[in-house]
Amino acid sequence: MTETSIPRAEQSPEEDAAPSGADVKIGAEETEAREKKTPGEGDLFRQSEIAADYIEGLLDILDYDGDIDELVSGGRPVVEVVGARLQNLVGQRGATLEALQELARLAVFRQTGTPSRLLLDVGGYRANRRKELAAVAKNAVEKVKEYGEPVRLEPMSAFERKCVHDVVNAMAGVESESEGVEPNRRIVVRPVD
Repeated sequence: MTETSIPRAEQSPEEDAAPSGADVKIGAEETEAREKKTPGEGDLFRQSEIAADYIEGLLDILDYDGDIDELVSGGRPVVEVVGARLQNLVGQRGATLEALQELARLAVFRQTGTPSRLLLDVGGYRANRRKELAAVAKNAVEKVKEYGEPVRLEPMSAFERKCVHDVVNAMAGVESESEGVEPNRRIVVRPVD
């Protein structure tokens, strides 16, 4: 079994010891500074470059042709892969794409030491899926408004749930929430009381 969690830095026995009062103050100041520091556009673009290099290496290994674009959109690093014969990189319902995205995020983490919110898209799958999910969300909202009963949608990935939540939250008279545990986590759309 392969460990896919973000690696934790090893601590020496001295770091495990209780800090002195001065150490606590410095530690709190450092923590505040880290929390206030958000990645700048340059840092985000660097993350997309690292991920693009990683994906390009995978494409070479698989002998797939594709054009890779690195960009920053909505405060997130984005890598888009465009080309023919890329459906295998998307997989059934985007499962392979989600796995590749996590691998690319780990590649970014290994080089920068910072977790990434990288978004990977292959062959425009995410853009098309966003449109489909908007239609699913609107249909659920219509049913909720017509019958006044909650509607439970099929299990979805985190990306898919976010797309649906965004559409539902933009509409009056309804609300949405996620329930369940991965991989069976789903959205429930209900009327607002």
